[in-house]
Amino acid sequence: MGKNLVKFLEGSNYEVFPLSRADGLDLTDLSCAKKFFQKIQPNAVFNCAAHVGSLHYVSEFAADVIFDNVQMALNIYKIISDVCPDSKIINPLSNCSYPGEANIHYEPDWWKGEVHDSVYSYGNSKRFIYVISRNYYRQYGIKSINFLVPNTFGPGDYTDPNKTHAINGMIMRMILAHRKGEKKFEIWGTGKPIREWGYIKDIVTLLSKSLAMEAGLISPVNIAQNKGYSIKESAEFIAQAVGFEGKLIFNSKYADGAPIKVLDDEKFRSLFPDYEFYDHMKGIQETVQYYESNLLE
Repeated sequence: MGKNLVKFLEGSNYEVFPLSRADGLDLTDLSCAKKFFQKIQPNAVFNCAAHVGSLHYVSEFAADVIFDNVQMALNIYKIISDVCPDSKIINPLSNCSYPGEANIHYEPDWWKGEVHDSVYSYGNSKRFIYVISRNYYRQYGIKSINFLVPNTFGPGDYTDPNKTHAINGMIMRMILAHRKGEKKFEIWGTGKPIREWGYIKDIVTLLSKSLAMEAGLISPVNIAQNKGYSIKESAEFIAQAVGFEGKLIFNSKYADGAPIKVLDDEKFRSLFPDYEFYDHMKGIQETVQYYESNLLE
């Protein structure tokens, strides 16, 4: 998300400072991070920093994941309040922070239930970011905009299977299966569950639009189409884009999870009434092209 957002903003009239650990910025280190903010004095901060990975990864390293994500958020808000309190912080929060049993994701129901156990560490860290933003607004008047983002896919993501999942993970596996000439491709579950996906170009476009919003939106807002695709449909789109002609096998021995997970768009449409989302199939095609160029055997 961060890389794509930087590319998008660099084509605008904004002065952009893309910083990460590669530049020496360690957001888990308060004194280190504070030096960067003091020098730049940003008007707005996109908090795209995250310690995240596949479902297996965030379960295996649950303590590290929640510690790092909460620590980074605490440091960002502390530094902003000390150094540049007029800055606005824009937080893309994962929709996995919704209750695990929720089918339609309504913002008022965000706290009504536990985060699913498979993403307990990461999902709860995103809930904590909201809590931090609310308390820093209460005491210091720090403005935040909190978006709840659907499962995001698209070019620019990791090529390490431990660092990505969902559609991008399926694309990587199917490309490799196609290269090996395999005749079957297994997908866990029946393929019937419906999921809403966010293409990265939509996400960064909408995040950038929040720069023009004057009032803070601390209560989270879904980035939502209120539309999903079955796992089977998405797998068939991927096979078509990859050119995989083998058989798609749905292993029903594995649980499907919730039958449907989509985000309600009423609040979103009140803010972005005319926004048109990217075509799902075209997004998959562009993502396949990215992985075909960057994925090693």
